[in-house]
Amino acid sequence: MIPRYTPPEMGRIWTDQRRYETWLSVECAAADAMAVHGLIPADAARDIRERGKVDAARVDEIERTTRHDVIAFTTAVAEHVGPSARWLHFGLTSSDVLDTAQALQLRESCDLLLADVDKLLGAIRDRAFDHKHTPMIGRTHGVHAEPMTFGLKLALWFDELVRDRERLTRAREAISVGKISGAVGTYAHLDPGIEQSVCDQLGLRPAPVASQVIQRDRHAELLSALAITAASLETFALEIRGLQKTEIGEVEEPFAKGQKGSSAMPHKRNPIGCEQITGLARLVRANALAALENIALWHERDISHSSVERIIFPDSFCSLDHMVRRFTGIVRDLVVYPERMLENLDRSRGVVFSGTVLLELARRGVSREEAYTWVQRNAMRSHDEHLDFKELLRKDEDVSQMLPLNDIDEVFDLKVQLRHVDSIFDRVFGDR
Repeated sequence: MIPRYTPPEMGRIWTDQRRYETWLSVECAAADAMAVHGLIPADAARDIRERGKVDAARVDEIERTTRHDVIAFTTAVAEHVGPSARWLHFGLTSSDVLDTAQALQLRESCDLLLADVDKLLGAIRDRAFDHKHTPMIGRTHGVHAEPMTFGLKLALWFDELVRDRERLTRAREAISVGKISGAVGTYAHLDPGIEQSVCDQLGLRPAPVASQVIQRDRHAELLSALAITAASLETFALEIRGLQKTEIGEVEEPFAKGQKGSSAMPHKRNPIGCEQITGLARLVRANALAALENIALWHERDISHSSVERIIFPDSFCSLDHMVRRFTGIVRDLVVYPERMLENLDRSRGVVFSGTVLLELARRGVSREEAYTWVQRNAMRSHDEHLDFKELLRKDEDVSQMLPLNDIDEVFDLKVQLRHVDSIFDRVFGDR
């Protein structure tokens, strides 16, 4: 059964209330740092931290008049802090708070996403070992190619997802920076030591240099990592959809008791989860393009990126987290039909071993060109006349002179064809 995953944790990170609370964390860290450096009274910093509260509804109410979200925020907090609020936001520009707080939200979102990716990796690993030696046909151009195992297909997914995780980890590091350097990044009103102290408290690194904002190539790197991960999930989901086609029928997305596939056709069992993942991947990719376009800002900054980021960050993280969670459920409960896989492998009447026959003839002294001609004419006849490829080879005088019957049988041995599966698994999984 596929649970209807919703990402309440991820969604909570991107609520207005959580966003304002994160702004307040930055303001408190800044006040603490300035108190230590003697710029503001210590009791004022204490009041800001102990009394500072924020309510999203109140901020929204004030913003309807101010038309400025940070001013509305500081006004709302000041109502709780009292007289010490004159030291709130002292020496800061809005982007000092916004960009530093946003780094905290992005980092927290990355951590949650990485934890969910780890669960998916575990699910794929388990199913890969379940089907390590389950033979199936490999397909190129949608056409039968050579035998493989379903476990190898899953191992490929695992290895790609490991790279996705590494990209997400690098991108998390890239965006884990803060800035308290003022309106154009010159520290005109606050010493760089304040910035260092704030970042130390929040577990961030100071941006080595910034304009009014942290430069958006960092954010574009993160959104690109999200988009690539989404594309990987789309690849896996698309494969399940292809293998679930009625004519193939090798795997099936789990279908819950009582679930309905069609309002008109009661027999339908559709891969709706995988189709949803495919669709959401398009959204995350589009958001990555928007993040790339946010890199170019006028001079030391303009506000063109701000409205875009209010949409693409929460949408991308919530969408991808949902995709990962849902696909984890699909993998865990995926229905696999090994008998159908073997039946489909045999459907092409043995021509999938043609490459092995070609190489064996070459080993025995036949030129590649001539061997190719011998093998292809039998493969084409097998295809056109629906005849068994191995039997055609046995009756072919050219082939049989070079390959005795026992040797032909060995060429068609699946165990020989798949003898390196264990070695591939060792390379992919190692001690994971």
